[in-house]
Amino acid sequence: MRLGANTPRLAVGLIRVSTAEQGNSGLGLEAQQASIRSFVAAQGWTLVAEFSDIASGKDDRRPGFQAALARCRQLGAVLVAARLDRITRRAHTLSQLLEDGISIRAAAMPGADDLMLRIYAAMAQKERELISERTKAALAAAKARGKALGGDRGYRPVTGPNAVEAAQARRQAAERAAHRLVLEIERLRTEGIEGYAALGRALNARRVATPGRTGTWTHATVSRVMQRVASALVAD
Repeated sequence: MRLGANTPRLAVGLIRVSTAEQGNSGLGLEAQQASIRSFVAAQGWTLVAEFSDIASGKDDRRPGFQAALARCRQLGAVLVAARLDRITRRAHTLSQLLEDGISIRAAAMPGADDLMLRIYAAMAQKERELISERTKAALAAAKARGKALGGDRGYRPVTGPNAVEAAQARRQAAERAAHRLVLEIERLRTEGIEGYAALGRALNARRVATPGRTGTWTHATVSRVMQRVASALVAD
């Protein structure tokens, strides 16, 4: 159900954490709840219900998620989450919800409307395809070589470095930085600044540090930040 221009907007909050995320700063249930309520109040909307899940964002069968969708359909309400990936990590699910007429907002991206979310979903889908292609190419190259890289020096440490945890920590840090930068980009867009090149110039003028803390904002730098946020939809 679409609301008229003068109809008071209703909102339904959706909160999600995975078991591993519980207790982590900024991702807990209470922190997300506070973010949602603050965003809804700033929009002048009425929060009519809140639902929560402790489950992976790749599981679209989550009871809280399904209940929130049902409530949105009943009332024509907006589905609001602290971050877009709290709703789903599946790009095609987000696209289908928008196609079905479910209006979605993320407190972390206050300036993003339905059209922008469709773009984020498309970017996330493309990123997933590229990741799959790069992985297949790397595996094929490794198979063609026929042997593992490096030699056996006979040394066996008691506890080796955990490459998976290190990579995950780097990815999470990069995602957090990208989300913070997107907030700045969205503020610039609300001021009427559009286009990656124009956004890059504005970020340079405001002395906003690039993701690597060095260098200059360019069209490509802005694009990479937006892609990093979009890829969070499909990351586990």
